[in-house]
Amino acid sequence: QVQLVESGGGWVHPGGSLSLSCTASGSRFVIYDMGWYRQSPGKQRESVANVRVNGTTTYADSVKGRFTVSRDNDKKTVVLQMTSLKPEDTDLYHCGSLVNWPDEFGSWGQGTQVTVSS
Repeated sequence: QVQLVESGGGWVHPGGSLSLSCTASGSRFVIYDMGWYRQSPGKQRESVANVRVNGTTTYADSVKGRFTVSRDNDKKTVVLQMTSLKPEDTDLYHCGSLVNWPDEFGSWGQGTQVTVSS
C-alpha cells in the first residue's frame, strides 16, 4: 500500500476553481490506479474521478467537463483540478489507491475540505 496526503482544499465562491493535490509515499505508487472520492460524515461516498497508471481517466457524471484528474508517476502525485464549482461540490475530498476499479480503495488519505458558498 501507499501513504497518501491531500492538500489544496479551501473555500471558494460558486463558479470558482480549486486544485487539489495528493502526494504519495512508498515505491508502490506506480502500480496503482488512483482516484478521488468525496464523503462527509453521515453522507454516502461518491467516487469523483479516477486515473489509471497509464493516465486514462474516468469521471462521475456530476463533475464531467468541470473536473480534470492527472498523475505524475515520477513525483508520485495526483492532482484534481476543479472548475465551475457548485455548492453541491462542498465535501471532504480524499484520494485513494484503487485495489479494484472503479471504487474499491485500499489506501486513502485524511482528506481535504472543499467548501463552495457565497
